[in-house]
Amino acid sequence: MILIDKMDYTIKRLKSQAANTLTIGNMMFGGASLMATLNGYYSYSVLFIFIAAFLDRFDGMVARKYNQESELGKQLDSMGDIISFGVAPALLIHQLALQDFGLAGMVFTVIYISCGAFRLARFNITESNGYFTGLPITAAGTVLTLSYFGFSHWSPAVYMFILLISSFLMISTFSLRKV
Repeated sequence: MILIDKMDYTIKRLKSQAANTLTIGNMMFGGASLMATLNGYYSYSVLFIFIAAFLDRFDGMVARKYNQESELGKQLDSMGDIISFGVAPALLIHQLALQDFGLAGMVFTVIYISCGAFRLARFNITESNGYFTGLPITAAGTVLTLSYFGFSHWSPAVYMFILLISSFLMISTFSLRKV
């Protein structure tokens, strides 16, 4: 009887932290992506961002399934997203394509990161109504990361436009239905 009670308690504890654990995993892979980029392992950086996206896709589902949605989880998710889909893809593209543009490359990179942070902050203070306002940072970061595969075919200047367009779409006010 004691063993069953202990197991029930342990399972309840695991369920209560499952979503936050996935979110922290997202954050960890975003951080790993940053480290890979800084050490020149760009393919690993891309892989780590995609793993972070996979984890991010499921943390909310798990939170809703186990009725564990919380303000802490929402804030933690945003912190993970700014690392994994804001800073990590922006630094990757800066190191690959924009470094030779000097100050201009840095400015475009910082604009993207700042717009992503603004987008997340706006999301955190608005009530959920089944729609996103502006392009979610996860989508922008994933598109930016996918653009890595065009590096050998595109001019580096193209990446400045991708960053600028993504930035504008994140802070715009169009509505996008949640899926």
